[in-house]
Amino acid sequence: MNSPDRLTRLSFSNLAAIEDPRPLTDLPGRVWTEKEWARIELGYAAQDMDEKWDVFAEDAVVFFHRSWTGFGMYAVTFSPVDGGRRITEAVTGSDPARGRYHGVMIELLVSGILLGEPAVELRAELTSVLTAGRADVPAGAVLHSRIGLRT
Repeated sequence: MNSPDRLTRLSFSNLAAIEDPRPLTDLPGRVWTEKEWARIELGYAAQDMDEKWDVFAEDAVVFFHRSWTGFGMYAVTFSPVDGGRRITEAVTGSDPARGRYHGVMIELLVSGILLGEPAVELRAELTSVLTAGRADVPAGAVLHSRIGLRT
């Protein structure tokens, strides 16, 4: 994980805004505790070329950018709810019709990168979403790949 210093937009040199941001409707239902939110707010900077995400927060919005290109991929709003914080809005420049993929990916990025959780169930769900109806992808291909996350 990063040092306890909070990362900001100025921590990164090559950020690009999300092109043509479109709202997502299939959002994670998880409620993150205030302790988890404090860790999420710190953000994350890719440590080497194998890591694919740079993340920072501004107020209640967490921004996910690809580390190599700086392209903005997600802007995710966390709102206070009983017991912690929940994602109440999210936008992407990618195809929002990909439905469940984005919700699982966002939760996996928060859990796996920002919180350092193993997120085995989320990785399996992402595998299921990505391979649904595709005979050319072996079972577990995403589960055992780096899928853009640090392991």
